[in-house]
Amino acid sequence: MPAKSPPVGDILAAQLVALGERIRAQREQHKVTATSTAEAAGMSRVTLHRIERGEPSVTMGAYLSAIAAVGLQLELTAPETQKGRVPGPHVPGSVHLDDYPQLKRLAWQLHGATELTPAEALNLYERNWRHVDQAHMAPGERALVQALVESLGGGRLLV
Repeated sequence: MPAKSPPVGDILAAQLVALGERIRAQREQHKVTATSTAEAAGMSRVTLHRIERGEPSVTMGAYLSAIAAVGLQLELTAPETQKGRVPGPHVPGSVHLDDYPQLKRLAWQLHGATELTPAEALNLYERNWRHVDQAHMAPGERALVQALVESLGGGRLLV
């Protein structure tokens, strides 16, 4: 029985589907059956089909085996270096508390702190989201939260 899928956001789910489609397209381009590809990758045909659908519950090792079996190679790049891709929202190198009133309210216990790393800011938002006054959140602070979620949170605010 397949493992339970880990929680992934919409962005990561779409990336897995695209990866699976690329693997399938490569296999079909070379006119290789799913059974032959699965045998070459050391997995069942069902697992290969789950990979081609982009299911997140399949292990990374299985994905890599399927990629190699169809003659592809996985290459990791930072988003700003990917050609033809629109860069995501800007995440500052440090988050100045004076620029984000809601975050500053959440950081009351950080005596003397004037700035946070993006990861610290996202962590603070997520742990204390129930205390954020969303109705009075400025557009710039909303954009910051969205950028943090997309770049560090996998597309999902964990609240």
